[in-house]
Amino acid sequence: MTTPTIGSLRVNGATLHYEVRGRGPLLLLIPGGTGGAAAFDDVAEDLAAEYTVATYDPRGLSRSPLDDPEAEQRVAEHADDALRILELLSPGEPARVFAASSGAIAAVHLLTTHPGRVERLVAHEPPLVEVLPDAARHRAFLARVQETLRTQGLMPALAVFAAGLKAAGDTGDTGGPQPEPELRLPPRAAARAEQTMAGLPYFVGRIVPAFMSYTPDLHRLQALSHRLVLAGGQDSHGELPYRSAEFLAERLGEQLLHFPGGHTGLTTHPAEFAELLRKALRG
Repeated sequence: MTTPTIGSLRVNGATLHYEVRGRGPLLLLIPGGTGGAAAFDDVAEDLAAEYTVATYDPRGLSRSPLDDPEAEQRVAEHADDALRILELLSPGEPARVFAASSGAIAAVHLLTTHPGRVERLVAHEPPLVEVLPDAARHRAFLARVQETLRTQGLMPALAVFAAGLKAAGDTGDTGGPQPEPELRLPPRAAARAEQTMAGLPYFVGRIVPAFMSYTPDLHRLQALSHRLVLAGGQDSHGELPYRSAEFLAERLGEQLLHFPGGHTGLTTHPAEFAELLRKALRG
């Protein structure tokens, strides 16, 4: 196993921890949820055979502290963090980007605001619920999550959040969300559980409300759709992040690419995920 080169980057209001492996054209991996750079430990080395792979902890998570721990979070600022890393590691050259979940929302904003820096973006299940026809229902759901967090605490709010993500919407004849098979996590993924738990209050309280209320610029995305690959998990049909990616792909006239596993297929099926990602990045 290769040891990554580790660095820190000062950005507006935070210091970002980042890691670099491999050689070749730059591939930036943007995590979702509370995973941080460690979320890519099981795929980064594989991809580093072909790319210079950069991963990082988003601001406020793990090893990327905020200057003000109570600062409100904004999609545009997270997208600007990704831009700063691209400018540091690939100055003047467009890069390939893979992003998952909330990280994919930041990456979509990066693509629409700085298209010259992104050669190709693979966005896995960005929960862009504002694009959905029933967006108002999901706004009410997100408000319930925040109210539960305020009045009952983290674990009850997480239960409301998880149930709302799994709830089937207008999914045609899919029969609702398909349960992901029981799997034994790779050892490094299991070891990350403590980090995941530590980041949950920040994620649920500040990332979820800011990111899931974000509305992408559909006209810009339409013009840039040749650089965007929207993806979903084979096992997450009907779930809210999948529905958002599926609907957006339809709006843009593009095919939704299916990766193995569900919303967290990157963790549960790392080898297969990396293989398909490599193909998607080549186009």
